Amino acid sequence: MGCIVNGPGEAREADIGIAAGRGKGHLFIKGQVVRVVPEDEMVDALIDEAHRLLEEGVEARLAAADVSAADLATEERIELVELQGDANRAVERRAAVAEIVAGDEG
Repeated sequence: MGCIVNGPGEAREADIGIAAGRGKGHLFIKGQVVRVVPEDEMVDALIDEAHRLLEEGVEARLAAADVSAADLATEERIELVELQGDANRAVERRAAVAEIVAGDEG
């Protein structure tokens, strides 16, 4: 679980996750946004998605994803960063990690 700004990165390796912000919950499976739900439905939607994941499997749940959910999540993240700024310095941190990885490969 995480916020709308950091949640996508935190959910990248999770089987299932949710990132919340601006009154909505963005449900992730294996790092992909599959649904965006109202805040008051987040817990029920997360539990429902977990049950479906167990019953149907990862591939089926990813295939059933709302195709607009990822775009909506990205738009909302960008808006929030513009409003609040990037307190976590995500761009700077990603660049530092990329530099370390490049050094390890060389």
